[in-house]
Amino acid sequence: MTSTLRTGPLRIDGTPDPVGGTLPILHGLPRQTGAGVGVDDEMRRNLAYGAPGTLLPYTRQGDYGRVRTERELPCAVLENETLTATFLPSLGGRLWSLVHRPTGRELLHRNRILQPANLALRDAWVAGGVEWNLGTTGHWPLTCEPLHAARLTAPDGTPVLRMYAFERLRRLVLRMDAWLPAGSPVLYVHIAVHNPAPTETPVYWWSNIAVPEHEEVRVLGPADHAFHCDYVSDLRRVPFPQVDGADRSYPGRTPRAADYFLDLPAGERPWIAALDGAGTGLVQTSTARLRGRKLFCWGTGTGGKHWQEWLSGPDAAYLEIQAGLARTQLEHLPMPAGATWSWTEAYGLLQADPEAVHGSWDDARSAAGAALDRLVPPSALEQADALADGFAEPEEVLAEGGGWAALEIEAGALPASRALPFGDPAAAQEPWRQLLKTGTLPVCDPPAEPVTGAHWRLLLEGNAADWHALYQLGLLRLAAGERAAAREAFEHSVAAQASPWALRSLAFLDPDPQEAADLMRSAHRLRPELRELTIETLDSLRRAERPAEALALIGELSPADRAHGRIRLAEAEAAHACGDDDRVRRLLAEGIQVDTMREGELSLDTLWLAVHPGTAVPPQYDFRMADG
Repeated sequence: MTSTLRTGPLRIDGTPDPVGGTLPILHGLPRQTGAGVGVDDEMRRNLAYGAPGTLLPYTRQGDYGRVRTERELPCAVLENETLTATFLPSLGGRLWSLVHRPTGRELLHRNRILQPANLALRDAWVAGGVEWNLGTTGHWPLTCEPLHAARLTAPDGTPVLRMYAFERLRRLVLRMDAWLPAGSPVLYVHIAVHNPAPTETPVYWWSNIAVPEHEEVRVLGPADHAFHCDYVSDLRRVPFPQVDGADRSYPGRTPRAADYFLDLPAGERPWIAALDGAGTGLVQTSTARLRGRKLFCWGTGTGGKHWQEWLSGPDAAYLEIQAGLARTQLEHLPMPAGATWSWTEAYGLLQADPEAVHGSWDDARSAAGAALDRLVPPSALEQADALADGFAEPEEVLAEGGGWAALEIEAGALPASRALPFGDPAAAQEPWRQLLKTGTLPVCDPPAEPVTGAHWRLLLEGNAADWHALYQLGLLRLAAGERAAAREAFEHSVAAQASPWALRSLAFLDPDPQEAADLMRSAHRLRPELRELTIETLDSLRRAERPAEALALIGELSPADRAHGRIRLAEAEAAHACGDDDRVRRLLAEGIQVDTMREGELSLDTLWLAVHPGTAVPPQYDFRMADG
């Protein structure tokens, strides 16, 4: 059999695609301190570097539910004698399935459902397969967005799937080439990240690989120490796999959610594998640039089990093995101006002696490492990495991503390239195209989707006269870290014409909770029907400790808005703050389902225990990752 590339539909039980909101994400990520035990100077510098002050220009993807029907997703399938690899270009290019054809074994956690949940930087995220993460700590902004995809051919005739995108937070160009040579036991994926800016840019990359979990699965890698994070204590370096008297290389036996970032010695071949009781399972390896390796598990507690069912349905336990540029996911690396970083990853079925795999740690990792060398020698991976440099230009476009890269090419901020045919701008980019053509940004209500970049700011500085242009100027200044200048632009926008968008931005910048709540109330009065603004307004009233006002606002909402899970939760919290615990118990008894429950959020279990002290938290309200 020769290697093939085909396209077609993937049928799955799922919700509609998450809908992007109107409100840009103004907050950023906290800066890490690196105060934990065993953190060295290099890691301390990387922890303190690069955390973004805002997630602009992105908006939240929080509009989704939990009602699923059968739907079709476009997919691209690579296949040879040994493997069938299914990619979903419309979901961030995710590798959804990797089947070992001789045995029929699925090597990944192939989710039976498509169910968004609030785990990504923009909210919506789905579990399963291999997710590619570029930008900053967390599940990347394009995880539920379409990528561009094209077909090309390697010099030896092997078909190649190319997926590519422009990541707008860091303003980086991503190219991923995947191929399955005839007879190859592994799938190759070549990643190239380019910084087109004239300045250094913080960079983050992690390939997140979901695999099935049960008690016999052991995660192996070439390390005897790890950096441990368990959602309670600081990052610390510990011996691995024996941590606190237990073998943590068996995730299905670990009681609580935890991250273990394997501390691979310098010069060691980077790899990670999850092998079952028979010594078989998925292995991932790469060329040297992809240095980090990680094990993540949800834990066997009630909260961890609930999270797994929330994401994948019943009886679908999974763990993640991951690979990244830095040693931990809390770090960013400085990427020079104009630089391109690339590496090649390989995925396949590893088979090793089961007695060794489940024996001592030294025997286990030695047996797995030797089996990996037989499966894909380092020289074969280096040859694949060199081969990717000679790939021809695309022959056929298979999928269209967004139009933002095309807009940046028109603006002169990105070079046009036949290797990456980004297509044309779309309707979302039209206001900014008008700015390029006429020097004036048209007034839009709701506002145009934000952009970032010094070239856009230059076009607006000194030329912004109406409320909309002033609002966009404020966002550009905020994205550049100039909060005082941003506030000035938002104030001028409100003076020109009061809008919920600029008032909300002023509330974000106001350090006084009472003044911020007042601004949010003013914003809400201008758009009371905008649910995402209602939710943010209620949150501002909670922070200002004004629960009676929150209940009054909820009383003015439509029945549909009052029934929304996040608003029902806000009602219950406000009622508890007002001393009306009977109302809280009634709401809990009727049911509060928050579709956008955040990873690590403790609101529902905390609320339950506040009005039912001394009782067990019901499973549907238990999202605890530490003690649940």
